[in-house]
Amino acid sequence: MSTEWRTLFICLFYLLLFFSISESTHPQFPCIIPTNSDYPFCNTSLSISARAQSLVSLLTLPEKIEQLSDQAAAVPRLGIPAYEWWSESLHGIAINGPGVSFNGTVSSATSFPQVLLTAASFNRSLWFKIGSAIAVEARAMYNVGQAGLTFWAPNINIFRDPRWGRGQETPGEDPMVASAYAVEFVGGFQGGNWKGTREISGAVGKKRMLRGDSDGDELMLSACCKHLTAYDLEKWGNFNRYSFNAVISNQDLEDTYQPPFRSCVQQGKASCLMCSYNSVNGAPACARQDLLQKARTDWGFKGYITSDCDAVATVYEYQHYVNSPEDAVADVLKAGTDINCGTYMLRHTQSAVDQGKVKEEDIDRALVNLFSVQVRLGLFDGDPANGLYGHLGPKDVCTEEHKTLALEAARQGIVLLKNDKFLPLSKNRISSLAIIGPLADQPLLGGGYTGIPCKTESLVEGLKTYVEKTSFAAGCLDVPCLSDTEFDEAVSIARKADVVVVVAGLDLSQETEDHDRDSLLLPGKQMALVSSVASAIQKPLVLVLTGGGPLDVSFAEEDPRIASILWIGYPGEGGAKALAEIIFGDYNPGGRLPMTWYPESFTHVPMNDMNMRADPYRGYPGRTYRFYIGRRVYGFGHGLSYTNFAYKFISAPNKLNLLRSINTVSSKKIPRQRREEVNYIHIEELDTCDSLRFHIQVSVTNVGDMDGSHVVMLFSRVPKIVEGTPGKQLIGFSRVHTVSGRSTEARIRVDPCEHFSIANEQGKRIMPLGDHTIMLEDLVHSVLVEI
Repeated sequence: MSTEWRTLFICLFYLLLFFSISESTHPQFPCIIPTNSDYPFCNTSLSISARAQSLVSLLTLPEKIEQLSDQAAAVPRLGIPAYEWWSESLHGIAINGPGVSFNGTVSSATSFPQVLLTAASFNRSLWFKIGSAIAVEARAMYNVGQAGLTFWAPNINIFRDPRWGRGQETPGEDPMVASAYAVEFVGGFQGGNWKGTREISGAVGKKRMLRGDSDGDELMLSACCKHLTAYDLEKWGNFNRYSFNAVISNQDLEDTYQPPFRSCVQQGKASCLMCSYNSVNGAPACARQDLLQKARTDWGFKGYITSDCDAVATVYEYQHYVNSPEDAVADVLKAGTDINCGTYMLRHTQSAVDQGKVKEEDIDRALVNLFSVQVRLGLFDGDPANGLYGHLGPKDVCTEEHKTLALEAARQGIVLLKNDKFLPLSKNRISSLAIIGPLADQPLLGGGYTGIPCKTESLVEGLKTYVEKTSFAAGCLDVPCLSDTEFDEAVSIARKADVVVVVAGLDLSQETEDHDRDSLLLPGKQMALVSSVASAIQKPLVLVLTGGGPLDVSFAEEDPRIASILWIGYPGEGGAKALAEIIFGDYNPGGRLPMTWYPESFTHVPMNDMNMRADPYRGYPGRTYRFYIGRRVYGFGHGLSYTNFAYKFISAPNKLNLLRSINTVSSKKIPRQRREEVNYIHIEELDTCDSLRFHIQVSVTNVGDMDGSHVVMLFSRVPKIVEGTPGKQLIGFSRVHTVSGRSTEARIRVDPCEHFSIANEQGKRIMPLGDHTIMLEDLVHSVLVEI
């Protein structure tokens, strides 16, 4: 063979190989021109519902049933490929769901901090940007066949009990914060309904506008708010998540458990809800028609409802709520569950139909919901390469912009819990550093539902960029720390160093899905390790705490030898650098705890007790900052800075009159001579809340020596006219950047119907009349609400 022919052959070989790889990495799609594009469901001029109903009408009953699993089967005769509904994106593209693969062109994705740490930033725009960045990477991975378009995140359950293994995945204990996080993350992730008002990074160096149609129906991706509802127990005592019955008062349901889901649907426009394993007041969540249909009828939900994985099976096999698998399938379908993560509905729906327990129209209703979301995602619009997001690819994953965003999220979330004027350290005065702890040299600090990060860096490596002479000793063999045999080495390197940093806390061996904690203390002998090092070195040390769940570190808070304490949660791929920057003063910490840190004595409170309100008569202390009456290690919203702040109310109303907002029928029920006897108004009696909204303007002055961001947190205390009134509740927050010696203004919108109202014992929202107290740190301002 001549050289010319050999060269031509090699070129042809690699050309064919290139097309083969391209073909194998391109996602399969329906409505291929010209073979399968004439079906009505491929006609983009038709409405979403018409296209979805058309598709359902073309399916046989067996084909319909095969769509009721997360692993939806192909329909070859219609040119429809198989589809995997289950992908995960809690704080970056995760490996948990079968819809995602890192075996391909894309081998990693940006790993943002675990949600609880991100929530500690109290920064709405940051939450939106993270959702947007994850969406870009998800779409890019879809375009090369490595991800789906439907992702089951965020987790917006309330972090009710500090022992919960999955509290790390949530935005914390406050329903207002969880609601705000849900709205921002879902809005960023789904990419639609922006109408050119926001930008998201796409190709390197460019900005793209994402358009939404007039109804906001177009979806870049589908987000799923989970787990509806009151899911916050994995395994405690004789209770486990598969059979647990959450007994909840109407009052708690209305003002604690449901608000994040309501906001996720109404403001966030989520296209998916996931019903939880547990029962709610005796009925499995996935089989509660009142619960699921409320989302559609009262909240305006447009999307599909999936069960948690095998949560249809648990209705019969764990909860024994029904007498047969067919009854379980019938109950969840009629309640409004559209798809089963798992195979239970695949195996039992046909027999349920044969027995007359399920009608074909029950299945059709579910499929219309499912296919409507796929239509909104553009799945039936032909080749995705020609679509709005078709240009996204591997170049848009792990970009410098996304990695910088992950770093910024870690910086903003890390919380300074204690500081006896020890931090920040001077880079020029520290010649040696000792880092101690079994997690200090671990490169992966992502927490649950994590993918493969773009880069890895241990805390030791991060700190070593500031002090070259850095030594490390684990101190414990692992996080459970059952032995003190490694203590001597830790003490030895500590004595030789100028400054000692001890890293202690939790990892996924202590808290994770299907595993709750029994204790709030540091695991095993970790406390002894910290104390041994502190007593041996005769100089202050820095304690760094990892993990999501609150820890009782009262010993460290009260020990003057432990000069500073930092909580870094699960900080993601930028965590090591962020921690080093904070310790050495290149970044001023401004994070605040999104949950209460309780003492160890709280573990005597039964984890299965869902009551939020305290009950002193039975020794029940209540839960979360709004209702808890016991001692705190650190309170909700606690967080220090390297500088100090002073506050002033610039503008706030003194009085709010409701009379013009009360509907005519209700106003007639309140004669003028009896108005002084009325002490509250039902929110449903108000014709409109729009006219009642107002803004509070506050001034924040940085009176210290260092610039830095600061979270302004506005609380209210309402008149106590009903049982179970919160001690206080968060009504607004804003993260502002401050300059030393200067003032910055923050403007917080207050919606009295939401922020001045509480739930009564019947679960109805009421607004107490009288003086409402607004609190900003030590400042108070009263607003008189009257009729």
